[in-house]
Amino acid sequence: MIDSLYIAWRYLASNKVRSATLLACVTLITAVPLVLELLLVESERQLLSRAQSTPLLLGARGSALDLVMNGLYFDDEVPERVSMATVNEVEDSGLAQAIPIYARFQARRFPIVGTTLDYFDFRGLDIAQGRQLALLGEAVIGAEVADRLGITAGDSLLSSPETVFDLAGVYPLKMRVVGVLERAHTPDDLAVFVDVKTAWVVQGLVHGHQDLAQAKDPAVVIDRTDTNVIANARLVEYTEITAENVDSFHFHGNPEQYPLSGVIVVPNDNKSGTILRGRYLEGERPYQLVVPETVIDGLLANIFRIKNVLDAVILVVGIATVLALTLVFALSVRLRQREIQTVFRLGGSRLTIARLLGAEIAITVAASAVLCSVVLLTVHQYTGELVRAIFIK
Repeated sequence: MIDSLYIAWRYLASNKVRSATLLACVTLITAVPLVLELLLVESERQLLSRAQSTPLLLGARGSALDLVMNGLYFDDEVPERVSMATVNEVEDSGLAQAIPIYARFQARRFPIVGTTLDYFDFRGLDIAQGRQLALLGEAVIGAEVADRLGITAGDSLLSSPETVFDLAGVYPLKMRVVGVLERAHTPDDLAVFVDVKTAWVVQGLVHGHQDLAQAKDPAVVIDRTDTNVIANARLVEYTEITAENVDSFHFHGNPEQYPLSGVIVVPNDNKSGTILRGRYLEGERPYQLVVPETVIDGLLANIFRIKNVLDAVILVVGIATVLALTLVFALSVRLRQREIQTVFRLGGSRLTIARLLGAEIAITVAASAVLCSVVLLTVHQYTGELVRAIFIK
């Protein structure tokens, strides 16, 4: 048997292209379904664990999936906005705690999440370096953001404009990074957290500028009265919040009408949660109160329906590949008739030929198993990162 394996190995080594092609076909048809299974299992775990830890999510009526994906995973698809008044409405009910979420903007392709300090307590997020948010314009970043951008506490980070040409005149905000979160292996690792008021500064709803009472430049001040000062577009607006100019930042309009993408609602108990859900079932209300776990269960059901289709396709392709490999081996036997006749003349039997061909198949399958194991181990090591990059972002 050792001799058969050696001869088969030498033959495969001398036909590198054919051997490599066979090896690649067998490895791919084996590894693809297993890798897909690993990714789907991990995506189910991540999606469900995040959803199960979030009791309720309040947002505008519309796509519940968009609301959940934005509120829990900070997805790019921003749902219809709700106002800050919804937070006060929930808090005033005395039935639950309300945590605002405004995930609309980005900083170097990482989502900027406007929220409050309650969010960090709710998610169990601790500071690994630096300190927690304290002032307007400060940011705390996830561990993955810090690693990828090479940013630490004390550095700065600019918000990214939504469009190349921002006709509204909203300038990128230079945020001071005051802390880095401990790695949580959740979407929080990929987020830039700021106070919700800082998110409104990024949008241009809260801004600061030079003191008009002290402005003397006639090119800036159009008109001045005892009670009012009118300035033009040349008025200098601050794009960085510092200790010197923080007092100049102010709201325009009613802050209760400022936008949020969603509100995490944490009921006091099951009864309080049921009462709240009942209040938001009325069709006339412009809001919806969803259970994230139910929404994600529906998403996973669709994913696994798609997986069943993919499994069927892979099975068909696998059968076709096996038939093709069988044909290749059959044709190979025909092309190697002179070699087989030589073996017969040397005293070999049909069993010897079968052992040689079986040894070739065994070596190919064994090599494919080794490669498949390497692929699976590699994917398993980075499954969490791959799922967040491919499925959750």
